[in-house]
Amino acid sequence: MFGIPGKSPVTITPSAERQIVRLMAGKQAYGLRIGLKKGGCAGMEYTMDLAQSPDKADEVVEQGEARVLIAPMAQMFLFGTEIDYESGLIESGFRFRNPNVTDACGCGESVRFEPLEGSRTAE
Repeated sequence: MFGIPGKSPVTITPSAERQIVRLMAGKQAYGLRIGLKKGGCAGMEYTMDLAQSPDKADEVVEQGEARVLIAPMAQMFLFGTEIDYESGLIESGFRFRNPNVTDACGCGESVRFEPLEGSRTAE
């Protein structure tokens, strides 16, 4: 993981912790795996799925009874992210407050990151 020793790569709000525990219990899952995939208006979309076991390269973050697994390809992009869960009249869902995001689409479903140093971008 791209991190600082002794510092959690992501933080989980109490609201998100409660929701993750509910989801894990409902499917008897080991944890909630989060990652990124190409897609959406801005270029990348967050992914979430319940996992029955951790993959060897997953970064595991535990808080209380909640367990988040960070997929290997997403680790460097998610460092410093706060995971929250918001409930509203129209919609409810997880929110990622990610300091690494440089742009997001209007609906908030996809994000963009600065290209990694040394990587090439499509022109």
